[in-house]
Amino acid sequence: MVRNIASYITIALTICILLHISFQSNETIDLSKYSTEGLNLNYTVSDDTTENSDLLTLNTASDDEFTPYLGKSFVGFKEALAFKESGGNYFSVNTYGYLGKYQFGSETLKLIGINNPSNFLKDPRLQEKAFVANVARNKWILRRDIKNFVGKRINGIIVTESGILAAAHLAGPGSVKKYLRSYGLDNFADGYGTTVHYYMKRFSGYDTSFVKPNKVAKVI
Repeated sequence: MVRNIASYITIALTICILLHISFQSNETIDLSKYSTEGLNLNYTVSDDTTENSDLLTLNTASDDEFTPYLGKSFVGFKEALAFKESGGNYFSVNTYGYLGKYQFGSETLKLIGINNPSNFLKDPRLQEKAFVANVARNKWILRRDIKNFVGKRINGIIVTESGILAAAHLAGPGSVKKYLRSYGLDNFADGYGTTVHYYMKRFSGYDTSFVKPNKVAKVI
């Protein structure tokens, strides 16, 4: 009995000691007694929080690279065509003298109002405008063929408007008319062996509704 009472007393004393220590640890420290006044401080971080947050944003963006997915949009169409023509190089000139990102010939440029090929080659914005103008012009020339042949199958491929317009960029609208109206028998090839049929297949299914047919489409 005496031993049990002693055990209870020991436990009670232990609890009291623990509670006392706990209350002491919760006491508030008076920081007013501490100061950096008079000390030489060497900071390596800018005080401009806006600048720091901008840097943080830039670093975060660089960690996750973003590549736009162009899909079958009109921008996707022209960028895919440009990559095939020149690798997307605005200043490219091929062995036949075709110019720029979309490899225009000088005669085609004249048709859309550009008479200075040298200036054209130096001006990326003008090249983009030229591409849209040429597509509009070809779309007007081929409007009946687009109406009559889109959805039909020629040489194993479904004819689409974007395929027709890409082939017209390669070979001219006259060669595309011959290909369609001969049902693929008259298959023009350029100097590198690229055919109307290949462009009809390679660039099928893009949305080219953005460009409206225009008989007199001009850049300037």
